[in-house]
Amino acid sequence: MPAIQILDSALFQSLIERARSAPRRRVNHNFHAGMEENPHRFLNVMIRGTYIAPHRHLDPPKAESFLVLDGEIAFFTFDDSGRIASTHVLGRDPMGIDLAPGVWHTMTPLSPHAVCYEVKPGPYLASNDKDFAPWAPREGDPAVPAYLESLLSAVTRAR
Repeated sequence: MPAIQILDSALFQSLIERARSAPRRRVNHNFHAGMEENPHRFLNVMIRGTYIAPHRHLDPPKAESFLVLDGEIAFFTFDDSGRIASTHVLGRDPMGIDLAPGVWHTMTPLSPHAVCYEVKPGPYLASNDKDFAPWAPREGDPAVPAYLESLLSAVTRAR
């Protein structure tokens, strides 16, 4: 990894283009050198319509911070039964959110694209990074579009 990495419109635009052609409609751009590094710092670039299954970071417990640098996202937290506990539109004011370990959450872009800077503890191990919510569909499930639409309708009611 270079000693200095610049976050500029050229980087954002190249990542937005990559996300547009990615099957999941999002890409990460890591600033940390490896999965064992601590903390993990990265850009999460999302295109409207991407779906991140609700999850939490419980074992090991990991806090997470999100700062929207471009665009707008709807950020949701949930109770243990899957009811929406809070809905936040991030991107202007407020620009970000910080979560304690173990909070169920997801987010989705409201604008055509969104660039979010995230920080969370490393290391990353795919086997235990996320505890996916049993009450929400996983990526690829045919129920995803309806579930995502129900989340977005909660944003409309909250505004």
